[in-house]
Amino acid sequence: MAELASLVQRLEVAVTRLESVSGPGGSSGESAAVSVYVEAFDEIVQGSVAQYISLSQKIGGDVQKHADMMKQGFSNQRQLLLKASTSQKPSDAVFTTLLQPISKVIQQVQSFREQNRTSPLFNHLSAVSESVPALGWVAMAPKPGPYVKDMQDAAMFYTNRVLKDYKDKDKVHVDWVKAYVSIWTDLQSYIKQHHTTGLSWSKSGPVASASAAPPAPAGGCPPPPPPGPPPPMDVGEASDGGAADNRNALFASINKGADITKGLKHVSDAQKTHKNPGLRGQAPVRAGPKPFSSPRHPPVLELDGKKWKVENQEGAENLVISETELKQVVYAFQCSRSTLHVKGKLNSITLDNCKKMGLVFDHVVGIVEIINCKDVKIQVMGKVPTISINKTDGCHVYLSGESLGCEIISAKSSEMNVLVPQKDGEFTEHAVPEQFKTVWDGSKLVTTVTEIV
Repeated sequence: MAELASLVQRLEVAVTRLESVSGPGGSSGESAAVSVYVEAFDEIVQGSVAQYISLSQKIGGDVQKHADMMKQGFSNQRQLLLKASTSQKPSDAVFTTLLQPISKVIQQVQSFREQNRTSPLFNHLSAVSESVPALGWVAMAPKPGPYVKDMQDAAMFYTNRVLKDYKDKDKVHVDWVKAYVSIWTDLQSYIKQHHTTGLSWSKSGPVASASAAPPAPAGGCPPPPPPGPPPPMDVGEASDGGAADNRNALFASINKGADITKGLKHVSDAQKTHKNPGLRGQAPVRAGPKPFSSPRHPPVLELDGKKWKVENQEGAENLVISETELKQVVYAFQCSRSTLHVKGKLNSITLDNCKKMGLVFDHVVGIVEIINCKDVKIQVMGKVPTISINKTDGCHVYLSGESLGCEIISAKSSEMNVLVPQKDGEFTEHAVPEQFKTVWDGSKLVTTVTEIV
């Protein structure tokens, strides 16, 4: 079924391309020239995109639903490229309207991930959600290629987790990662060749409009002539109307000179607020629009299957999870100014998008992950083999005597410190390196830590 779906996908793209270049009089040489990059985009859709969709259908579930959304996103982008290949660049307002179908898909993909945080395929959804803004490269002049590369790097953390989870279990998921990553790699090469400094618009043809109807092919009928000029205005009739009287009254007022201010109302000292502070509280307050604030979700602390969910906690200093089992995991999301104490021994703990968060735990047999956090403090009371810090600014890790052999893996993070206990009970602070030097030794790259001067 997956191979049949891939074949249908390729046929749909081929038919759409033939319809776009065909017309009553055929396509001219100029039309074929400007549609070269549309054909190159079709190769990406028929190649890595079709393979990604086919593998997503094999995996099924939420991954397949996500892939259907991405399929629509690439279809919308192709329509924009087709319009750009036959039309001149429009105004910014019209261009924004043309981008709306792509923007809606991006929002839909990201919302689907947020609504399915408990999905067993959450890492797959996160990889797509983090990188789908790359479809907005069409609006990222003058460097669309580096923008796509940044979005691809944003997904790398989650694609690596998928590879780690399924490397020795299911090859379909491994192939899914390779196919998905190759989409953005192919797109970067495509942009470098056809849209180096931004979306390329046609030098001829009509100016692009926000209407759904595509422009007529170059070989078709000529466009209708533009409407004639408006009829000349009857100056004599306008001068006899009220507009002339108003204009004369205005000039008459200006000619009064200093006498023009005699009609103004005099404000006495008793009515001036800067001389009478008591009047300031009586002044009417003009109601303006309220600043935008995102809705606050209710706090959550519950066990869902084998996952302890700790979400949207704010100012909670005494969060405790005591009844734990070895197969359970803890996932804390969007908590701030709170402290979580996890007792017993469990599989793993994850802090995601937390600020000024404190975590104290006894034993973890898997990994403790800190992702997209700011100013967090971690204290190990027992043992933990691995602590991962990713995209985090400000992280203090207090180790115990039993956990001195743990591995600390960091990426795209800053202000990381590890505090090691001494015999007298005090802690010695050690900074995790953030600056490195890489040189070519003739056969490979050699990277060493560089001390900040």
